[in-house]
Amino acid sequence: MTTASLDLTSCNKFVHQFEKVIEKPLKTKSSVYYTGVDLGTACIVLAVLDENYQPVAGAYKYANVVKDGMVVDYIGAIHIVRELKEKLEAELETELLFAASAIPPGTNELDSGAIRNVIQSAGFELTNLLDEPTAANQVMDIQNGAIVDIGGGTTGISILKDGEVIKVADEATGGTHLSLVVAGAYKLPFEEAELYKRNKKNHGELIHVLQPVVEKIGSIILRQIEGYQVDAIYLVGGSACLNGMEQIIEKVTKIPTFKPEQPLFVTPLGIGKSCTEDILE
Repeated sequence: MTTASLDLTSCNKFVHQFEKVIEKPLKTKSSVYYTGVDLGTACIVLAVLDENYQPVAGAYKYANVVKDGMVVDYIGAIHIVRELKEKLEAELETELLFAASAIPPGTNELDSGAIRNVIQSAGFELTNLLDEPTAANQVMDIQNGAIVDIGGGTTGISILKDGEVIKVADEATGGTHLSLVVAGAYKLPFEEAELYKRNKKNHGELIHVLQPVVEKIGSIILRQIEGYQVDAIYLVGGSACLNGMEQIIEKVTKIPTFKPEQPLFVTPLGIGKSCTEDILE
């Protein structure tokens, strides 16, 4: 096992804790609760952490209220976030006040207002808004390398040096594009293709069908990191769940590539760890 892969041990442990509390929330006393709200293209995730920033509850719902990293159905997004918020409040028997969220890198001027409106309209006080790969690093704690958040519509990249983000970028191509290829190859409606892609039992055959799209993602990463010293690539995001994706990207970039055991939950947990009690002006 390499040093780079060892870096993910604590990340995987933290994510496993979260997976457990999704099934069985911890009703421990906490002076405050911090919620990470990840408005993904394919999935909306809420991660609730206690005063010590440890996972106590979580919920998620697959939805299509976001497209290519942008909110396209405001009312639908508000309803889902509010629904998940109320579910978690009932489980924890408390009110969830503070939330943080994230946006694809480089889209701050375009979509930060929309995200803010969704979070606030769902009943939260927004305390932080950061880019998705940087949020993921709150859990991964990578000092040097590139964190690549492969979402439904876009691929976001953060390059880190000595723990500091020195570049962020975002390009179209993600899970939606993978699903479109599946739909075409298997002659399925898009929604059915999406479900077929999520089923890990199908990944063995799908990785060959989807190889050209994954290679394109690898090319995007390679273009964005050009001129930077990047010794390792770390994949997160729901679309990174595709088994075998990391091997293809490593082959394209010729850079060791790793991913956590459950890439879907890393970013929402990182968002939760970025939440405070200071309301964002």
